[in-house]
Amino acid sequence: MARYDYKCTSCGTQFEVEHPMSAHPRVTCPKCGSEAQRVFETSGIVFQGSGFYNTDQKGKK
Repeated sequence: MARYDYKCTSCGTQFEVEHPMSAHPRVTCPKCGSEAQRVFETSGIVFQGSGFYNTDQKGKK
């Protein structure tokens, strides 16, 4: 199960819903009952440096 953020198209309330990744349920706002849309946000992961393959995955000689 994964958690997804949703925002109401009517009142603007933002809330979380937990459902399987394969499911695409029709979600309604818990406050007003209107239809809500899934909110997509960028990931907080940042890869920096000379490369992870060279330092982490390469076999020892």
